[in-house]
Amino acid sequence: MRRAMLTLAVLAAAVLAATLSCQAAREVRTDRRDETAQAGAADRVDGLRLQTTAVAREARAAATPGPAALFPRSSVAPNMLIRTAQASIEVDSLERALAQVRTLAARVGGEIANTTLQTGHGELHSASLELRIPADRFDAALDGLSAIGKLEAVNVRADDVGEEFTDVSARIENARRLESRLIDLLATRTGKLTDVLEVEQALARVREEIERYEGRVRYLRAHAALSTLTISVHEPLPIVGPVGTSVLGEAFAQAWRNFVALVALCVRSLGVVLPLGLVAGLAWLALRRRLHPQRG
Repeated sequence: MRRAMLTLAVLAAAVLAATLSCQAAREVRTDRRDETAQAGAADRVDGLRLQTTAVAREARAAATPGPAALFPRSSVAPNMLIRTAQASIEVDSLERALAQVRTLAARVGGEIANTTLQTGHGELHSASLELRIPADRFDAALDGLSAIGKLEAVNVRADDVGEEFTDVSARIENARRLESRLIDLLATRTGKLTDVLEVEQALARVREEIERYEGRVRYLRAHAALSTLTISVHEPLPIVGPVGTSVLGEAFAQAWRNFVALVALCVRSLGVVLPLGLVAGLAWLALRRRLHPQRG
């Protein structure tokens, strides 16, 4: 009996020792897994920091202005006017007028952008030239129009875009401040990769707005610096008809056509006048019989 109890005690002790050893081994493996997971998380965080730092460095390099600002405040004019004008001139010779217009453009420092010429047979000889002239020489160009020929009409228009220019410039400054904040956030942000991607997308949208605003500013500055003058020149209207015809003969022919048209109108009116006359005559006869009846 004692031997059996001793055997059972030995077995229980062996089972307990085996259980404790398994538990210890399991705890060791768990600790190793935790250490491995922590090491992997640390590696991922370090990699994410390196990535965000590199992206932020690239963003700062892209946002850093060059040696000269794109639109310095000293170059912003207090009044920005986009001036356009259209002029119509009657000339004796179209060829000489075209040469004079080119000379005028060269004298005021402008250039001819577009030209339309019409010199067909039986057509009025005319031309239209579009000049791009520096804004400070615009008035001198208008003064030189009278030397080309008989000035018939001049229409000048000035659009003030100074308010729009100031507004767009302010939008650029605000967008650049937001861009700087996003770059700083990108450099110091640690966390999930999705958060970093959201910041990068917001930064891309801000840069797109900046490019659009800068394009509008460039457009306003270019059109305010160069004025547009469209000159239309034409020769006098011909006082004779086409070749092979006579003005007096054409006048008699037109008079005959008018006479024939009048006769045709009278003939066509008979279809209305005759029925009305017949009805009026019958009514007059009936009224006369009623007023003066016949005596039997």
